[in-house]
Amino acid sequence: MYRSVPVPAATDFVITNARIVPVADESGNRAEAIESGTLTVRNGRITEVAPGQVDTSSLPADTEVIDAGGRWVLPGFIEAHGHLGVHEDGEGWSGDDTNEMTDPNGAGLRALDSIDPTDLGFKDALRGGVTSALIKPGSGNPIGGRTAFLKTWGRIVDEMLVTQDLSVKSALGENPKRVYGEKKVTPSTRMGTVKIIRDAFVEARNYQAKRAQAETDGTPFDRDLVKETLADVLDGKLAWDQHCHRADDIATAIRLSEEFGYRLVINHGTEGHKIADFIAAKGIDVILGPLMTSRSKVELRDRTLATAASLAEAGVRIALTTDHPVIPINFLIHEASLAVKEGLDPVVAIEALTINPAAIFGLDDRLGALAVGRDADIVIWSGDPLDLNSRAETVFVSGRRVFDYDAASGTAHIADPLGPTLISEP
Repeated sequence: MYRSVPVPAATDFVITNARIVPVADESGNRAEAIESGTLTVRNGRITEVAPGQVDTSSLPADTEVIDAGGRWVLPGFIEAHGHLGVHEDGEGWSGDDTNEMTDPNGAGLRALDSIDPTDLGFKDALRGGVTSALIKPGSGNPIGGRTAFLKTWGRIVDEMLVTQDLSVKSALGENPKRVYGEKKVTPSTRMGTVKIIRDAFVEARNYQAKRAQAETDGTPFDRDLVKETLADVLDGKLAWDQHCHRADDIATAIRLSEEFGYRLVINHGTEGHKIADFIAAKGIDVILGPLMTSRSKVELRDRTLATAASLAEAGVRIALTTDHPVIPINFLIHEASLAVKEGLDPVVAIEALTINPAAIFGLDDRLGALAVGRDADIVIWSGDPLDLNSRAETVFVSGRRVFDYDAASGTAHIADPLGPTLISEP
């Protein structure tokens, strides 16, 4: 059950008497847990993380002191591949804006334009300690569109937005060949899907050359939003988020990236364990999951919870995903717990929800760790988050206390980003 509370004021605070799990230090290196420490936040940023307890008499009078009572304090989790707000929970077709399946090349589309911040999934994210998410168009098209990285609490997507200049979603495998094959148009095969992508990048290269020539000549040039986005991928400004499950599709994704020279991030990677050494040798990151899904299509038949351990042991940097709403986003921590059960190092499991997704997309200077200068996206857990019995009890997003769980009543209190709404009735 959720109960709304007023919008919290931004305050400076100190969390003391806490078992702090920083995940990484200011330089991005792995950091050991602090058994009993203090964390200080000012102006929405972390200003100090240190062992020992704070001398409250030395604090400014308006600083709130939060006694964690020995509870675990971690950075907020990051959902590296989800559809929050574009595929709304409980809304059916009306709230599903995940795929614009009228053109196989959707590079001109932007997920930001479809995100509804009132989607119930955002509340579930806070319940699961997820404070930010990379929201992506779906996988119905060979090229789906530009992604958007948001905080999971707020009233307007533009205010929640961290950046939409990270990546473009693309898909190989069953989804695009099924969608367009049923329409009796290209692509209806895997090679047709790749042709769509290859043609798009060739056209983008030609566009770059014509644009450069127009700038040299000082002549007018007609912009094309589709080709502009793909040119940014070729220029290294945007990563290529490639949906692919089967090992052969993963190999195809790598082949394409090497042909055109863009930065590839494998999304899903269901059969990654079969070619883990190959992926590692290529230096490709993998956003793995969802691990808890059923084998709902042929390309998922070799899904295994052990893939995370196989990839990590091979040297692949991994992040984990629920692919929300395929798996509810508040189960992100359980994806990690199940991967640990099948051999994943518990430290790596937490990194796969925090510093790894931040680093994959170049946001590790702001997110993914409890380190000085980082955003105050902080979660107080009742215990080890990998323990099924642990709960996210208090959640801060950008330094605002937006979620509290009341164990006595079993009620989650969530700050209403719109505040109290007064309705005058006749």
